[in-house]
Amino acid sequence: MFIGEYSHNLDEKGRLAVPKKFRADLENGAVVTKGFDGCLFLYTKPEWSKLAERLASLPFAQANSRAFSRLMLGGAMDVEVDKQGRIMLPEYLRSFAGISKAVVVAGLYNRLELWDSGKWAEYKKRTEAESTEIAEQMAELGV
Repeated sequence: MFIGEYSHNLDEKGRLAVPKKFRADLENGAVVTKGFDGCLFLYTKPEWSKLAERLASLPFAQANSRAFSRLMLGGAMDVEVDKQGRIMLPEYLRSFAGISKAVVVAGLYNRLELWDSGKWAEYKKRTEAESTEIAEQMAELGV
């Protein structure tokens, strides 16, 4: 289970140090892909397999299904945690998320989100300001 918020920096080669508490979960490999709201998603291999199966079962005759599959599957890349606990973030994914140096790694139960620290601060400020409205909508969903 991934929870918490951690700040790290990319090195000059585009490698990101994974927070130590998450490394064991990722030691058998992981998948990074384009996320939503301007971030990247990082999944363990088993979690990625579950998601990929659901995406593969979407009706390919529907344009939105094809578009969503392309975003998630076409944008994905296998990554390995090296001996120093780092993963290489491909340039196209760093560019997609606007990540250049400072990164926030946010644990969201079954995935990690990787954010440019400036974008994370803006997003967090906005959602915290709307927290009451968001909570009410979640209550309608049974949360």
